[in-house]
Amino acid sequence: MKVMLVTGANRGIGKEICRQLSKLGYTVILCAQNLQKAEEAAKEIASQNGIIHPAQLDVSNIESIRNLASEIEKKFGKLDALINNAAIYSAKDTGSLNLGEEVFDETLKVNFYGPWRMARAFAPLLLKSDDARIVNLASDMGSFDKMAGGSFAYRLSKTALNNLTINLSHEFNSSVRVNSMCPGWVRTDMGGANALRDVSQGADTAVWLATDPSVPTGKFFRDREIFPW
Repeated sequence: MKVMLVTGANRGIGKEICRQLSKLGYTVILCAQNLQKAEEAAKEIASQNGIIHPAQLDVSNIESIRNLASEIEKKFGKLDALINNAAIYSAKDTGSLNLGEEVFDETLKVNFYGPWRMARAFAPLLLKSDDARIVNLASDMGSFDKMAGGSFAYRLSKTALNNLTINLSHEFNSSVRVNSMCPGWVRTDMGGANALRDVSQGADTAVWLATDPSVPTGKFFRDREIFPW
């Protein structure tokens, strides 16, 4: 039985990742900041082949992270995949010269510190798996190759997340495969109704990175293809 954890999973891409993993028969821990919302989302997709466990998790709170790690250790004794999906984007996120520091701090707290703290807290459980993965949902807005102005906090948080991916891939030294991926512009609450992709397309590469036996480590992907850092 492989156990997969998805953060920010009560809606959008995270929820679709859980649905696809469940359909493939995995045990999925569906995490959300609000437990009731996690339970409602889990109930919607519980009819699939796998098992869905709703869980409360605030990735901006280290105690919440530690508490969930302790619960998973007691219940499962290991973790096979950590999918860092939770992220925020503020309408107040402007260029670097005018950006309010509170927006910057909050964005980094969720989008970068969250995955970093999750990786640190769950490393012991991942190392108990015989095929562990970390999948970080980044963005082309964090790619140096695609970099532009505006949305400074969000862009920097995703660039930092890619740096974390590279660092972790070296530190785990192939004992845990760590990769970033760009879901593209997806029709979610964050992406908006005009986005070009549906959630199934946005979730596909994350599911592939979490499950396929052939994926490498320390890379950035979009649509299952290497994407420029």
